[in-house]
Amino acid sequence: MGVLKNMKKKLILATLGLFSVMTLAACSSSSDETIATMKGNKITVSDFYAEAKLTSANQQLARNMIIYQAFEDKYGDKVSQKQVDKQYNQTAKQYGDSFESQLESAGYTKDSYKKAIKQQLAMEAGLKAHVKLTDADYKAAWESFHPEVEAQIIQVASEDEAKEVKTEASKDGADFAKIAKEKSTDSTTKEDGGKVTFDSTSTTIPAEVQAAAWKLKDGEISDPIAVTNSSTYTQSYYIIKMVKTSSKGNDMNKYKKTLKTIATNTKINDSTFSTKVIGEVLKDQNVKIVDKSFSNILSTFIDAAETKTSSSSTSSTSSSATTSSTSETSESSSDTTSSSK
Repeated sequence: MGVLKNMKKKLILATLGLFSVMTLAACSSSSDETIATMKGNKITVSDFYAEAKLTSANQQLARNMIIYQAFEDKYGDKVSQKQVDKQYNQTAKQYGDSFESQLESAGYTKDSYKKAIKQQLAMEAGLKAHVKLTDADYKAAWESFHPEVEAQIIQVASEDEAKEVKTEASKDGADFAKIAKEKSTDSTTKEDGGKVTFDSTSTTIPAEVQAAAWKLKDGEISDPIAVTNSSTYTQSYYIIKMVKTSSKGNDMNKYKKTLKTIATNTKINDSTFSTKVIGEVLKDQNVKIVDKSFSNILSTFIDAAETKTSSSSTSSTSSSATTSSTSETSESSSDTTSSSK
């Protein structure tokens, strides 16, 4: 489940660096190209590949490369260049001045990294293409949904600083915006006094901060909120002041478009659903493993797809059995099996 989620997360440059291991042989003019020499011996690209392909990390990497390529081949036309450029620019902004050096150290050019982004977006498009939402899905999304609110935030590096900010901001007549400009480490909000607007689908505000916000009334200030960065594993602390909260009321149809997004994302992040879809796409694209060293890397997905087909066949056979004789049922079962193959 963890690996599956990682494949759908934003591409992280440190992880992408592993691609150089698997592509070295393909990019070389010959698999016997020499990497290093020594007295009476040498190490070639084929020697390196023979060792590298057996490691767990590279087995997983090969699996991801195959899956991404299969999805790009089938759903790449659903991804626009505008989408690719947008995600590329967001990642570049995230890494700042070090972005180009990070790309280079990962063995990527601007174009090859954009290709990787396109594959990721194609996979998301493929997963979404298989989503069929029910009333129950919409109701579940409604339960977790909170409409947009207006607030102010201050981010600091330590819990002690956060406590000091809370004390200062809670004083009569305190100017929260001024404190944010002076003390917040969030460069994207501090100059505007920490002003933010967000709902429960927002990705710019940490989930922990959102959860605290939903409990606040207008004018209330939260206690320090600890947030761990999932990329760097560093911890920071937030203080949030609610400016204008809102209630979703009872009319679910008012937010139908937003609820569809929530329900869809919930579905594609479900490991059972995603595993089956990936397996179906791999089968549809007729993916075959040639190198026996990688013979089992796709088995989880293929098995899931075959289980779904088997279940459908059983259902069809059972339905036939209720209206047919024993001999007709047997014939129907045979036909269903042949059809599923």
